[in-house]
Amino acid sequence: MSAAAIKARQLWFTAPEQVEIRTQTLAAPAPGKMLVAAQCSAVSAGTELLVYLGLLPQDMPVDAMLPGMQQNASYPLQYGYASVGEVISIGAGVEARWLGQRVFAFQPHASHFMAAPDEVMVVPEDISTEAALFLANMETAVNLLQDGNPQLGEHVVVLGQGIVGVLLLQLLRQFPLASLGAIDTVAARRQRAEELGAHTVADPANATELAALMQQLGSRGADLIYEVSGVPDALNLAIGLTGFASRIVIGSWYGKKSAPITLGGTAHRNRLQLITSQVSTITPALSGRWDKQRRFALAWEMIRQLRPQQWIGEHIAIDTAALLYQRLHKQQGASHVHDLLQAVFVYNN
Repeated sequence: MSAAAIKARQLWFTAPEQVEIRTQTLAAPAPGKMLVAAQCSAVSAGTELLVYLGLLPQDMPVDAMLPGMQQNASYPLQYGYASVGEVISIGAGVEARWLGQRVFAFQPHASHFMAAPDEVMVVPEDISTEAALFLANMETAVNLLQDGNPQLGEHVVVLGQGIVGVLLLQLLRQFPLASLGAIDTVAARRQRAEELGAHTVADPANATELAALMQQLGSRGADLIYEVSGVPDALNLAIGLTGFASRIVIGSWYGKKSAPITLGGTAHRNRLQLITSQVSTITPALSGRWDKQRRFALAWEMIRQLRPQQWIGEHIAIDTAALLYQRLHKQQGASHVHDLLQAVFVYNN
């Protein structure tokens, strides 16, 4: 099939809890562009579910840093930020070496897409296609680590054991911490956290388990807390685990969701540090020595070491996307349903 005859299948969010697959015929690549045939793309159960539910703020770009997602969050729109595929055609001015390259792209879900060479990254030969899907989430976990700056002998707690929480927990296990705790509502996720090396795990609704975690932290409370649950009210739990000058790194993006946060009383007097963390940039404390390329190189290395592809729960055809989002919505906040940690769309191109 020639490039001019390619019919790309694209996932579109058309209204709250409504998605559809659209077909678009793609012409041959324009000068400076490449045509990529996607092999798979990773589904985000965090921000992507906000898109599905219509909970993104509409007065700001979906993602100001990523090409193709700089429009405001109004329907219909495309979303997705982790696609791996093969370059199958190139336009004038693109070096021939790109043909046949396996590449990662921060790209909405689609069977084929156009991209410039500077909008993709070549996947290292020793990293599998499915492992490469985790580049975005691994960079996020590395960014959270850099923003929190865990120290020798600190007590650290991670709120939320979705895929970012799991990767973050694995990274933190490499530090000589005094203790590492994990909190999640889903029993399977708490069990996984324990197997990965968390010293204490707790259900936020279980007073006994929370008391055991508090005892582990001691009278000073947690030195560092990561909030990656996606639940705004979890910030109150985070504050309850703190002591004087504790740090809370907020890695969740809540979209339109909000909750009353208790910042009076001891929270105010404790001089807490609330640090909002976002992977699009690098903290100014490190930007003199770190840039995005250095951090991507580190993320690739952590993918080699931690093998995140083991967390893929299901491979799903993009045509059944509507059923997947329904399941992810049902799973959100429920402790008794099947824990689908990472779903992947596959494309039979």
